[in-house]
Amino acid sequence: MKTPLYWIDAFSRRRFSGNPAAVVITDEPLAEDLMLGIAAENNLAETAFVVPRGARFSIRWFTPTVEMDLCGHATLASAFALNLSGQAKGDPILFDSRSGELSVGAQGERLALNFPARPSSPGNLNERVAEALGLRPVVVHEAQATMAIL
Repeated sequence: MKTPLYWIDAFSRRRFSGNPAAVVITDEPLAEDLMLGIAAENNLAETAFVVPRGARFSIRWFTPTVEMDLCGHATLASAFALNLSGQAKGDPILFDSRSGELSVGAQGERLALNFPARPSSPGNLNERVAEALGLRPVVVHEAQATMAIL
């Protein structure tokens, strides 16, 4: 099976600068172990796997060792690759991901990514966190991760 792979430097107009990401666009989803193997072979921070779904695209991101919930630069690289390959279905490009809907739209010569909001709420202090920090936070908030205000 031949599968094209795009190597794109996000946040840059020059080669070998910015944030590199690999993008693999396939007609059908690949097996998870195959995506992980491709990402490990690329050895980049992230490799994005994109599958067309009508006017939208599904997207998943893998590091060389794990799947990620969200990756900005690889999403921008994916939108660029879809435009480059002629597969973009309009503006904005809509992606479905583990983190919800993401959209990438053109703003002049640039692409702009719309991330989902993840508001935090007050949380409870985990004593192990206070021990690890060596001090007690003033406030603790929780969202996808725990944030301690010191």
